[in-house]
Amino acid sequence: MNRRLIMGPVTAGVALTALYTLLISSADAITKMFAATYAAPQLFALSGGVVALLSVLANRRGGAPRGMRTTCPGAMAVRVLATLTATIAFFYAFRLLPFAEVFLFIALIPLLAALMSGPVLGESVRPQAWAALALGAVGVMCLFPSGPSAIGTGHLVAMTAVVLGTVSMIASRYIGQRDDNLLAQVFYPNLALMLVMGAALPFVFQAMSLADLGWALAYAVFLFGARWVLVAALRMLPAYVVTPLMNLQFLWMVVMGVVIFGETPGPMVFVGAAIIITASVWLILHQSMPKPAEPKPEKPQIIPAE
Repeated sequence: MNRRLIMGPVTAGVALTALYTLLISSADAITKMFAATYAAPQLFALSGGVVALLSVLANRRGGAPRGMRTTCPGAMAVRVLATLTATIAFFYAFRLLPFAEVFLFIALIPLLAALMSGPVLGESVRPQAWAALALGAVGVMCLFPSGPSAIGTGHLVAMTAVVLGTVSMIASRYIGQRDDNLLAQVFYPNLALMLVMGAALPFVFQAMSLADLGWALAYAVFLFGARWVLVAALRMLPAYVVTPLMNLQFLWMVVMGVVIFGETPGPMVFVGAAIIITASVWLILHQSMPKPAEPKPEKPQIIPAE
C-alpha cells in the first residue's frame, strides 16, 4: 500500500516532465518553422499576447487573485529584458542551425546557472560546477571537429541566447526567493514581447495563411502549457530529479528534426549531447548530496577549582 502511495506521485512527476519536454520541443519546432519564412515579430507579437492573456486568466481563477504585482521590480525588469533578447536570439539560432544542434547549447543553461548563482544569489559554488561546465564546453566543441574555424554565426547567436537565457533563469530564482507570485514572472516577459514585437511588426509584416496563424496560436498554447506542466512536475519531484529528465528534449528534437525538417544529426552531435547530458546529471546529483556537516566547536571543559 505504501509502495503504491509512493509510486503514484513519482510516476506522475516523471510523466509530467516527459510531457513538458514534448511541449517545449513542439514550441521550438514551430519557432524553427516560422524562422524559415517570417521575421521574429510575426510569431512573438501574437504568442506573447496570448501567453500574457492566459496568465491573467489563470491568475483570476484563484479565489483571491493577487493581480500581477511584484515585490521585485528591478529584478523583474532584468528578467523581462533578458527573456526578450534571449527569445529573439533563439529564434535566429533555430533559423541558422540544425534543430538538434541547438539542444547542445540549451543544455548548457543549467551549468551556467550553477556558476551565476554564486555571485547573484549568494549560493556556494562547488568546484564540481566548474568541472561540469568545462565538460559541457567539450561537448559543444564536438560540433567543430575541424577546429574553431568551423564556428559560424548561428553558433555565436545560440551561445548569446544561452547566456541571456541563463540571466533570465537566475533573475527568476532571485524573484522566486522573495515573491511567490509566479504568474507575474510569466506575464511581464510575454507582455514585453507583445509590445516590442508589435511595434516592429508593421515593418516586417507578411500576410499569413490561416494554417500559419494556427501554428502561432499553437506555439503560445504549447509554451504556456509547458511552463504550467513543469511547475506541476516540480511539486511532485525534487528539482534534482526533474532536471536530468528534461534532457529527454534532445530525443524529441532529433525525431522532429528528421521527420519535420529532414535533418539527420551527425554522430558528433550525439557524442556532444551525451557529454553535456553526463555533465548536467553529474552536477545535479552532486549538488543534491548533503554538504558535509561542519565540525562543531568543542565546548570548553570546566575544570573544578582545586
